[in-house]
Amino acid sequence: MNKKRTKQQDMTIRVCITAIFMALNVALSSFGVPVPGGHLYMNDIVICTASIILDPFSAFMVGGVGSFLGDFLFYPLPMFVSLATHGLQAVVISIFSHYVMKKRPVLSSCIGVTIGAIIMVVGYSLGRAFIYSTPEYAILKLPFQILQATVGAILGMIICWRFKLRKLINIK
Repeated sequence: MNKKRTKQQDMTIRVCITAIFMALNVALSSFGVPVPGGHLYMNDIVICTASIILDPFSAFMVGGVGSFLGDFLFYPLPMFVSLATHGLQAVVISIFSHYVMKKRPVLSSCIGVTIGAIIMVVGYSLGRAFIYSTPEYAILKLPFQILQATVGAILGMIICWRFKLRKLINIK
């Protein structure tokens, strides 16, 4: 039986999916994978995945607010940097995924996550330089930011397009 969903049902599904992705973002913000010289945080995977699937406002809630809450609970110093940087990253990815090049959604999402990765790296580098009052610290952490953004972008694309999560969720 192929029954069409009502707008209210779509809204309920969107809110629930957004809440699930926000919870995943907070959870993955709470710990990092140790790598030589630092930690690698996996929340960019959730941000990229959610941004490809969700509308720009919901993507901002997942990326910006979810990262803000994760930092607030576990490491509050950069929480406003996370709100702005991950929020802007999520909105850009979502806009590209839903409104740019509609006939080539995979390519459009790829461009979006690439621009989003650049936003994340630049935003966190500037934010660290400002928060810690030393550009050297930002430069020291730059390779980890680039790795985190790259892993998040690639895995987010794979989850959404190769594993067909975007088609499976299919919210309007």
